Formats: sequence, structure tokens, C-alpha cells
Amino acid sequence: MTTTAPDLRRDGVCAPRLLAGWFATGAPADRAAHAARYGPLPVADLRHRAGRAELTETVARAGLRGRGGGGFPTARKLIAVAAARGRPVVVANGCEGDPAGLKDRVLLEIAPHLVIDGIVLAAAAVRARDAVLCLGEGGLQVARIAGALAERSGTDPIDVRVTEVPHRYVASEESALARFLTRGDARPTMTPPRPAQRGVHGRPTLVDNVETLAHLALIARYGAEWYRGCGTAAAPGTTLVTIRGAVWKPGVYEVEYGMSLESVLDEAGGPAAPAGAVLVGGLGGAWLAPPFADVAFTPEDLRAAGAVGGGVAALAVLPRRACGVAETARVVRYLAAESARQCGPCMFGLPALADDMTDLAVGRGGPATLARLRQRLDVVPGRGACAHPDGAVAIVSSALRVFADDVERHVAGAPCSSAGLRPWLPVPGVGG
Repeated sequence: MTTTAPDLRRDGVCAPRLLAGWFATGAPADRAAHAARYGPLPVADLRHRAGRAELTETVARAGLRGRGGGGFPTARKLIAVAAARGRPVVVANGCEGDPAGLKDRVLLEIAPHLVIDGIVLAAAAVRARDAVLCLGEGGLQVARIAGALAERSGTDPIDVRVTEVPHRYVASEESALARFLTRGDARPTMTPPRPAQRGVHGRPTLVDNVETLAHLALIARYGAEWYRGCGTAAAPGTTLVTIRGAVWKPGVYEVEYGMSLESVLDEAGGPAAPAGAVLVGGLGGAWLAPPFADVAFTPEDLRAAGAVGGGVAALAVLPRRACGVAETARVVRYLAAESARQCGPCMFGLPALADDMTDLAVGRGGPATLARLRQRLDVVPGRGACAHPDGAVAIVSSALRVFADDVERHVAGAPCSSAGLRPWLPVPGVGG
């Protein structure tokens, strides 16, 4: 086990953790470089109940929460799966179904062994004999992970199988992954039970995001106190965030929880044009209006400011000259097309929201359209098999609030000029 923990801070800023190897060498870590940086994998004690309990307690004290969007406490998942009846399965979620996010793909590309470490540790903690790493179809990270697993062949106490999942927005939801691995159908299921009780082939299933598992690998090595050396009491540690849109240096960055939202955007060079809003939480997130200096980048503070508390760790800056109404209409049209089409809110509610937003965007929706849209926003959320319709409601509701002046002009039949209609968000197949 590594005895010396990496530096917590450099020049007063939390030093990279997940991306430390990349910053040190500028190259993806192979097995030898990974072992030299982090030392051996601390799994020997996990063969015994006391060792497994100690790891789970350490994760609980560290305050690690899921990095896939839900923000569920990781230790509680470990406890629930370990206590359920039957031999558990571990599923590492690297699908990244939201087009606004790139962080998991980057992590798998440059630090695959850190993710695999986390999978091995999680499997040992819940006494699983099967582990599956789910990736989006055809991505470069598939080859990277295959190569990393080949480097580790025969050295880990559990074999990790890689499965490619169809590129669908809802396919990366945890119950959809469990259903896909059981029946080949990547659609969310009605709850309960959740996968922790009955998941893949009816067995208790631990589904964790790949970034969550990478953090787990660091906590197992360096402890809870080291992990809490960055971040805030309620949101400890660092997180990977994708920053896109009107910024100077779009990309994936590792940031400390508790930084101001303005400082997070500065990691990407700051806005490349005066910002009209920033989309927080991916395409199922919410718009926030400037200024951003007084908004702390934690789930709780973002929620208090009017954005989603969890959601995908993705930010997209929309310049002031862009049309937020048209941009939101594109997103909702995409979300409607990406639904599983198995419950009323998705089959009927989302297309209706998309139609209303499109009418407003092009200036053919008057006061009656806006009134109908607001009414639908009250009846769609909380009724689906998953949170997909709730995400669509979140972005539309925030658009009506943040772009209220533009909405009034659109309702009056004076939509934005064509100069403001350049697509800024990564919405596949919908107007760019």
C-alpha cells in the first residue's frame, strides 16, 4: 500500500487527483506508470469481514457521493448491496448518455487503471464475483479499457467484463443497465425494487459511475481525512466537469467542490463572449443567469441558486446574443426523441412540451401556447418510470424564468433574428 499521500494543494489550489498522471506526463497511464504512482492495490484485507467493513466506513467518513448525476452516498449503496440476499454483481457505468458530458470518456482514456482499481475494490467490498464495465458503443475508450485489462490479466482477484451499450440518453440509467445486462433491453424499469435489491438476473447489483469508482480507489489508499482535504464539509473532494459552449478552452477539468461557478468557468478560460446564461447539469439540467461569482459549485448551492442539485457534471455557456428559447426547444425535441416510450409522461408529455417550445421559438406561439406550456410543466414531472421527463421539465421551467424577456417577445410574435440562432449546445441531430 502507498504510504505517502499526494499533495493536497499547490499554490493554494486543490491539486489534481484523478487527472494527476496526465498533468505529470501528458500521456495516458499504462500499468507500470499507474503502479509507480499509486502503489499496489489494497485488496488483501478485503478478504475478511472486518476489512470490508473498514473500507465501507472509510468511504462513509469521506462523504463520497455518486458522480453519475444522482449524487447518492456511495457507502449506503455498498451497505445495501452487501446486505441483500444473493451473490452481488458490480456494474461500472461509463456510458455517459448525456451528449453534454465528456468527463467519463476522458477519465477512461487517460486513467483506465484507476477506474479498474475502483471496480476491483467495490467488488471485494460487497463480495461480488462478477463485474461489468458498461461503455457507449464504438468509443475510443473501449479499446483503451481492453488494453488496460489485458495488462492486468491474472493479477486481480476478479475479472472485469466490458459490455458496449447502445447510445441512448436513458440507456445509462442504473435500472436500464441492469435490464440491458439481463434482457438486452436498455430501458429504465419501474421502481421498486432498485438494482441494489434485485438487478442483473435478479441479483443484488451495485451500479456506480466510473468516476465514483476512481475516487473510491483513492480513498482506499489515502483515507477519508485526505479526501476531505479538498472541497467542503457537505461536498468533499474534487469532481470532473465538462465545460462547453462560449468559452475559450472547452474541455474536461478537475475542480474542487466549493469554488465559485465563475472560477470553474475560468478553468476553461472564461466566457468567450458576454454570457447570457449557463446550462448546469447537462441537457436535463437547468439554466442559470449571471452573475456567477456568488454561486458555489456544490450540488446544494447550485440547487439553491435555481439549477439542478445533481445532474451531469457539465456546464455550457450561452452567449448573450444567442436565443435561449430556440436553444431550449432544440434540447426538449431531442429529449422527447430519446425517451424509452414506455410511460405517459415520455410518450405524450415530452412531445407536447417540445411542440410548445418550438412554436414559441419560431414566433407562432401566442399567450395560449405559453399558458398551455406552463400547465403541462405542472403535470409531467414525478410520474415517469425514471427521471427523464423531470429533466425536460427542469430545463423548460428554467428557460421561462431566465429568458423571461425573450419569451415575452417570442409570445408577441417577435422571435430572435437568425443571427441569434447558431446552435451552441451539443444536441445530436436537432438543428446542429
